Amino acid sequence: MAGLSTFILLLCAAKDVVPSSSHWKPTWPSYRVPVILPQSTLNLDKPQFDAEARLEVVSPCGPACHKSSPLPTYEEVKNYLSYETLYANGSLTETEVGIYILSNSGDGSRGKSRTKRQIYGYDSRFSIFGKDFLLNYPFSTSVKLSTGCTGTLVAEKHVLTAAHCIHDGKSYVKGAQKLRVGFLKPRLKDGSKGANVTNSAMPEKMKFQWIRVKRTHVPKGWIKGNANDIGMDYDYALLELKKPHKRKFMKIGVSPPARHLPGGRIHFSGYDNDRPGNLVYRFCDVKDETYDLLYQQCDAQPGASGSGVYVRMWKRQNHKWERKIIGIFSGHQWVDMNGTPQDFNVAVRITPLKYAQICYWIKGNYLDCREG
Repeated sequence: MAGLSTFILLLCAAKDVVPSSSHWKPTWPSYRVPVILPQSTLNLDKPQFDAEARLEVVSPCGPACHKSSPLPTYEEVKNYLSYETLYANGSLTETEVGIYILSNSGDGSRGKSRTKRQIYGYDSRFSIFGKDFLLNYPFSTSVKLSTGCTGTLVAEKHVLTAAHCIHDGKSYVKGAQKLRVGFLKPRLKDGSKGANVTNSAMPEKMKFQWIRVKRTHVPKGWIKGNANDIGMDYDYALLELKKPHKRKFMKIGVSPPARHLPGGRIHFSGYDNDRPGNLVYRFCDVKDETYDLLYQQCDAQPGASGSGVYVRMWKRQNHKWERKIIGIFSGHQWVDMNGTPQDFNVAVRITPLKYAQICYWIKGNYLDCREG
């Protein structure tokens, strides 16, 4: 087991490799991620499902506060990355994990926040209409949760979303036991299966087809933190569906530094509450970052929480452009910047340790999760 000093050094910097020959195009860095494996699993009492679903989370700690927070210890990080698993029958387990540094990296830090309206000046969001867009990649990877949030398809049966859409930090929300995921489909007319009867002047009517969730993983860093201390760093959850969704999905990736992102921008699509039934796309510049969070001013409204934040970069090994999810949109935050209130929208970065954890949840095999 790596010593604490070694662990802290690894925690501070994951080694990314950008070949000099590819400086002319934004290239996905090569990461060697740690290994996270279950150590023990305990059965817990069935939850009460008595929390109200919140589409916003609040925390007083901004970028400067976050950056000045002490690094967590190895034992603290192990605790934060341990997780609860909620099953469709209402049973609940807690899994403790071990972290093995076979190459490099780490994870951890502190707080963050959020409030009401999240539009910055001119509303730059785009509503996506028409099945030619909605049913095609990358927009087709965005799905709606029955608790009101957004999620993103990251595997044949898995959806990545925000933890606060499932759990308020103290208890599971109402409806979490019977959680469903909605996929936009064209609304059939007169029983004509998939008939293309769209009037060019009228967007085609769409409806949601729902699939039940089999089980849900939520990191204990969120459950213990409750978003008022370290929790917002761990505001993510993974849902496993009862059956495959049969759509193209978007892979997850380790979040590169903001300076390496194409144009310094991020993108995401979600089901904002002020545009019911619409999928809303946006992109914007990253304003600041910490090890665990990206601060930006993408226009958004409640309902977009849980959206997968992605970028498109060059995949050197495959000689092609590839989109990957590098974060999860968490919500809105007011920050006191030298006595002046300033607001941001916040996304949780997929760090090397979070990548290792989420990838293991999806694949169940750490050997398939060594390259971020």
